[in-house]
Amino acid sequence: MTMLAILLDDLFIILQVITGAISTYQITIGLAGFFRKHERCVHAPEKSFAVIVAAHNEELVIAPLLENLKRLDYPKEMFDIFVICDNCTDRTADIVRAHDLYAMERFNSEKRGKGHALEWMFEQLWKRKRQYDAVVIFDADNLVSRNFLREMNEKLVGGSKVVQAYLDTKNPYDSWVTISYAVTYWFMNRMWQLARYNLKMANSLGGTGICVDTDLLKEMGWNATSLTEDVEFTARCVEREIYPSWAHNAIVYDEKPLTLASSMKQRLRWMQGHFYCARHYFWPLLFKSVRTRNLSQFDAALYLFQPMRLLIVAMTTLMLYLQVATPLYDQLGLTKTLPNWFWWAINIALYAQTPLAMIIERTPLKAYLGLLAYPVFLLTWIPVTVVAFFTSNNTEWSHTSHTRSMRIEDVS
Repeated sequence: MTMLAILLDDLFIILQVITGAISTYQITIGLAGFFRKHERCVHAPEKSFAVIVAAHNEELVIAPLLENLKRLDYPKEMFDIFVICDNCTDRTADIVRAHDLYAMERFNSEKRGKGHALEWMFEQLWKRKRQYDAVVIFDADNLVSRNFLREMNEKLVGGSKVVQAYLDTKNPYDSWVTISYAVTYWFMNRMWQLARYNLKMANSLGGTGICVDTDLLKEMGWNATSLTEDVEFTARCVEREIYPSWAHNAIVYDEKPLTLASSMKQRLRWMQGHFYCARHYFWPLLFKSVRTRNLSQFDAALYLFQPMRLLIVAMTTLMLYLQVATPLYDQLGLTKTLPNWFWWAINIALYAQTPLAMIIERTPLKAYLGLLAYPVFLLTWIPVTVVAFFTSNNTEWSHTSHTRSMRIEDVS
């Protein structure tokens, strides 16, 4: 064998082992998502909340959310609503004031993006006479289940310091792109988030529907200003052995882009931010997890290592194709480290988890039509991730336009 052939063979052996190990690990962890302990709120309202909404030119969608938040099932004197009107040039602030809520106007053309806006908002909040037990973060295009603050109160009283809510899609049936997002979130909520919650591991923050204990936030600071401030703050928490928890009964409905072009633009920003966080936090978390034998920290490091589970699906599918459907291995003299039956089993298990999650979550029958478009949506992650890898130094925030004005009664 030539040196090139030996190197290629070694590369494929390593790729097979890494892909097989990560896939097996994810499938095994995901099994814990099949079970759900039904939790009820048993504590009376005790915690006070600063409800913060991040907004940039959201005049088309902000009003239904404000009406929704004002009608949350929680004592009105125990929470206040603040809207960060971040570099707004439309009527967002006027709409907030018309609802008799706090319009926190911020103008900074250099430090743009949600992470910087939240950093600024917390500084303003700490200066106020009234202080709160916790802060809750939403996006302006969201809608929220009425029990949201009661569920967060329950988690905080139970000892949680950081909590992520269940993320659902506000407009799942608007296009094939939005239903594909919805399918992804149904899977993630059940087989990723709930599974880790059941195993008492760290959950991942999802950008909105986040609750953070105020004392913790003051102690460690926000300091999450990358393109994916949620991923960054998750990593910072896990480093400090603060493990975000999960509130399956507190639901946030998030608007998803209608077109593939706008979707890929949004996901490119997500992946650029994810790679940025991976460079800064992967190795410290991995080394610390090995040193302390901490599975939660190892799992958090693994989440940073693989920007999306979809890459693992793509890699295992490629392995199956190379070993079973083509004679490429024989032609190139490559070593088959793992048998064909292993790749068949891994692929079947990975792909079956998504419809199984939808069945367990009791999604409407028409939602299953989304499984037809879902494979195409998965494939679009590949160019997005490749471009993001080579442009991960980009820190310029890009706004995703929201236009779907709906009321909570329309989605819940």
